[in-house]
This record gives sequence, structure tokens and C-alpha cells, in this order.
Amino acid sequence: MDAKVPNTRYETADRIGMLEDLLNERYSVRAFLPRDVPRETIEHIVKVSQRTASWCNSQPWQVLIASGEAKEKFRKAIYAEAASGAKDDHDFPPPREYLGVYLERRRESGFQLYNTLGIARGDKMAYAKQALENYNFFGAPHVAVIHTDEPLGIYGAVDCGAYVSNFMLAAQALGLGTIPQAALARHSGLIRRHFNLADDRRVVCGISFGYADHAHKVNSYRTSRASVADTVTFVDE
Repeated sequence: MDAKVPNTRYETADRIGMLEDLLNERYSVRAFLPRDVPRETIEHIVKVSQRTASWCNSQPWQVLIASGEAKEKFRKAIYAEAASGAKDDHDFPPPREYLGVYLERRRESGFQLYNTLGIARGDKMAYAKQALENYNFFGAPHVAVIHTDEPLGIYGAVDCGAYVSNFMLAAQALGLGTIPQAALARHSGLIRRHFNLADDRRVVCGISFGYADHAHKVNSYRTSRASVADTVTFVDE
């Protein structure tokens, strides 16, 4: 006997339409308004995100959210380390190399950002200065750090990635902007020390979030997406 379908408030067409709208609207916000998000709104986001599917229902994500003075202390600490040129301290190996279409997409995204900000192509000093804005959280009033348990390895990290996606969609649905930041994970050791996390915690990424500054030019461009034909193979026989 089939499992009972839960009652929903929306017809199927409306539900997929809302999901499409959220996915199409979402983008990486790089300028935020200096306006705090109410705690009840943040709690709503994490409550919705907790429904994320995970391997063996392990739900490996732990989420640390810094706001107010705690966020500011963290911002100063991680910015200082990043600006000092400290060696990368990833818990998970970053991509070894971008090749082919992946390099093309990466370059396209980067040049869109630099062109929007009026940064000349090849201006490495300006590139580096803009990269450091990751550690100012782009002016966001809140930052989440997503971490997982070391024994779960890559499976824990993959599940955390699914959580990050749902966190961003929930925030989008509630009128907020987000930016997922692998850059923060480059300083995983500092994060553990700063927040007194156990040695077996592994930092996956950060998410800066708040109310997007829609008037800022850095939020005016959108990245492209590959076609289904470029990414999906159907096998029928």
C-alpha cells in the first residue's frame, strides 16, 4: 500500500513554480544592508533547513551563527589572518585544478564580478582586495559556519552541501540574501580556535546572510547556467 501523501497548501503546479522562482531569484549577494535579521526569522530558516535529506539520516551538519558583537569579533580575527597571507588551512582538499568548461565558467563568473565593479582585467592587486571582502562577510550582519564530524568524511561534507542549498532557498523565501563562502574554510583552524570547537570538527563553508542591498552595483549581475543537454545524460535502453 502506498504511503499516504501529506496534505499540502498548494497545487503541484504552484509548488514547482515557487521552487523555480526561488532558484531563479537566488544569487550570491556581495553587498548587504546594515540591518539585523530578527532571531525568529533565522530560527525559521534553520527549522526549514533541518528537513534536508542526508546519508543514513545522519544529519551531520552543525551550524554556528554569529551575530552582533560576536560576528564582529570573528570578522576581525579571520580578516586579519587572511590579510596576513597566512597559509591555507582547509579541512577538505580544495579543487586541485579547474580545466576545460569548469575553468571557462569560473573565469566568466570572475570577470562578471570585476567588470561590474570596474576592476581592470589583470589587476591582481584589485582582485586580491576584492577577495578579502569575503572576510568582511560583504557587510552581512550574520554569518553561519557549517561544520561536520571528522569520521563521516566526504559523505558528511556532501550532506552539509545539501543543507547549505536549503538554507539559501529558505532565506530567499523569507526575503533575505545569502552568499555561500568556501573562502572561510581556508581558515578552518582559526575557526575552531575562535569558537572553541572540538578537534574532530571539520569546517565545510560559511554562509553570510542578511538583507541584500539591491541598489549596490555588485548585486546587479547574474551568472549563467549550463543547459540540461550539457549536464544530463538520459539512458533508456
